[in-house]
Amino acid sequence: MPASNPQHLVALIDIGTTSLRMTIAQIDADGSVRPLEYLQQALSLGKDTFTKGFIEKASIEECVGGLQKFRRVLEEFGIKQDQAIRAVATTAVREATNREAFIDRVYIATGFTVEILDDRDVVRLTYRSAHTLLGNDPAMKRGQLLLCDMGGGSTELLVLQKGGIVLAQSYRLGSLRLREMLEKFNAATRGQRTLMESEIRRTLDQALHGIPAAAPRHLIALGGDIRFAASRLLPEFDELRPARIELGLLEKFAEEVLSLSVNDCVRRYRLSYPEAETLAPNLLFFARFCRALGVRSLIASGISMQHGALLEMSKSEPSDEDFRYQIHSSAWEIAKKYRADEAHAAYVERLCGILFTRLVEEHRLSPWYGVLLSVAAILHDTGMYLSARSHHKHSMYLIQNSDLFGLSRSDITLVALVARYHRRTTPKAVHAEYAALSREDRLAVAKLAAILRVADALDRSHSQRIAVVDCRREKGRFVIVVKNVEDLSIEQLGVASKGDMFEEVYGRSVVLEKKENA
Repeated sequence: MPASNPQHLVALIDIGTTSLRMTIAQIDADGSVRPLEYLQQALSLGKDTFTKGFIEKASIEECVGGLQKFRRVLEEFGIKQDQAIRAVATTAVREATNREAFIDRVYIATGFTVEILDDRDVVRLTYRSAHTLLGNDPAMKRGQLLLCDMGGGSTELLVLQKGGIVLAQSYRLGSLRLREMLEKFNAATRGQRTLMESEIRRTLDQALHGIPAAAPRHLIALGGDIRFAASRLLPEFDELRPARIELGLLEKFAEEVLSLSVNDCVRRYRLSYPEAETLAPNLLFFARFCRALGVRSLIASGISMQHGALLEMSKSEPSDEDFRYQIHSSAWEIAKKYRADEAHAAYVERLCGILFTRLVEEHRLSPWYGVLLSVAAILHDTGMYLSARSHHKHSMYLIQNSDLFGLSRSDITLVALVARYHRRTTPKAVHAEYAALSREDRLAVAKLAAILRVADALDRSHSQRIAVVDCRREKGRFVIVVKNVEDLSIEQLGVASKGDMFEEVYGRSVVLEKKENA
């Protein structure tokens, strides 16, 4: 829902594999994000996780100390409310066996609630950032876009072609993970290079197998290491503007870095030790990726998961039609996977759209909730794949455990619950998933589920024979006018059995009325 304040400050804290970062930004009235302050501190969380499987106590306290400093900066900016602060963690924390202890320690010491992002979250946030920063640049829209981020613990790849996502994949190859593997084998310098090349080639072979052939191709390299390279190679580099690095320049710089020890990198480039550890593997990876793709340059950009996370904090609606198209496409892929009745699902989705629009004065929900309702309508009967008995509960389970692109985990929870309540019982406080929601989200689920129940009832026969031509409000009634139907008894029976929730939520009974032919 759009922010109620015309302007307000928010902070994003990113607990990464090699660094702790905080961005303080202003959210303007139109939902745009304007960074004001950026802070960073080197960490060794990834080193611990990838070598020992857990985060050492000393590393936890180092992170806590950095977060406490961030808390003091936030107080200076007047940012105190929890909803204005988002703390996220990725691979290093996610894979640590003591991650719950880490999260608890951070909360006790700082009050920050750490949200652990999975691969799906990172891809979604990167996509949002890409659409905002690339905009409608025709050069970026042509051909195939490959957005790749080699982090400390994993490599994320998002491939777009003609506005559509053709691949969204995470690979267990990270610059710090590579470094730790080399230390484990204790190889000589030349042997380390060979091992690194081998691991990179293996991952690229996997990636290229899933990428459809296309021309032209544009490789957009993400992450701090490639931005550092761009700042060294391109004097006019600006993170807010995509900049092209020729492959020859990149390879020359990669060779220079590879010839140095980590300590030498720290001294020559004035990097922190964790930053210096990841630089060589990252540059080598992108140089080899360019060669494998057959492209002569790559594009360095400020696109990042962090920027996408700030956009979500702004509560601005994802206005790009491509973004919503990807969400719907993902939902339809899941519907097909579970052999849903596609004609019925499409019909119910269309009716939900009509009712959501006609009831906007009553539900007062933003258009984004209309997207969530649409997804719930597409997937409401997927549970039939498992069993017709209690299929609404099975639908909730399948949705919760499906890879729905473009939706956050909280969004997916809302969609799953709306689908769960499309039949049988209405929401109850004893339902654990529903009870765990905020009051705002519980109301949203009730409003959307009430609409879905009516839309589903209008196609009780699964014949799509009802054509809705109008909706109007009368005293205590919401009248749905349909045409070209002589006998409405089946649909009236459906509305009678499912309209109770609508009346509870909107204070009006649902009535069907035939439009007489002129």
